[in-house]
Amino acid sequence: MRITVVTAVHAPSARFLPEAYASLCAQELPAGWEWRWLIQEDGHTDEVRPYVPDDPRVTFRQGRPGGPGVARTIALAHAVGPYVKVLDADDQLTEGALARDLAALEADPAVGWATSRALDRLPDGSTSGFPGDPAEGHVERGAVLAHWSANDFRAPVHPATLFVRRELLLALGGWMALPASEDTGLLLALDAVSRGWFTTEPGLLYRKWDGQMTGHADHVDTAERAARMAVAERRARSLATFEWTF
Repeated sequence: MRITVVTAVHAPSARFLPEAYASLCAQELPAGWEWRWLIQEDGHTDEVRPYVPDDPRVTFRQGRPGGPGVARTIALAHAVGPYVKVLDADDQLTEGALARDLAALEADPAVGWATSRALDRLPDGSTSGFPGDPAEGHVERGAVLAHWSANDFRAPVHPATLFVRRELLLALGGWMALPASEDTGLLLALDAVSRGWFTTEPGLLYRKWDGQMTGHADHVDTAERAARMAVAERRARSLATFEWTF
């Protein structure tokens, strides 16, 4: 059985791929399980391929630029197996992260997705946690949207830690076609139709660096941010009204 790990990458973040790869290689999975890594460049350059590991478990493809959500979604065409794990090019999994995600979903077929605690990895190598993480266990349908709406569009769990059933991900159309917050939009959609799971053990080191897209001025543009949040919320609320449950 296979877990497909999906990574969107652009030229500035390519230099971090070896560290992401090392964190994948350190994962231990139960007998009969394996991972495969789909790296999808958001564009066509000569700057990413030199950082792609020479490993038969790793596949590298390129496509016309459209943002990380488009890159991840197009990579789904090649995903195999029951589960998809997100790993951004500049992030790293912690030891045991994949096994914990897998255990949560294998234990409860009614759980569609899992997330875990994330730690910021600062430029000096130190880490910093986020305040207000939920308790370990089930995340009930609608809980993410309710918290997000009441806390200035801050989700209670981190979308960069997402582990999700592949068929559910496909049914929702993958990541949203937004210039940013596409992963939050997906998380809200998942929350609208399925219970989730949160693991308090840190599962991701979220790198903070000058070139990351969330640090760009456009990311906090007031008008664009309002539009992104509005469409993500309306999608989630529309899904909830259909009363379709995974």
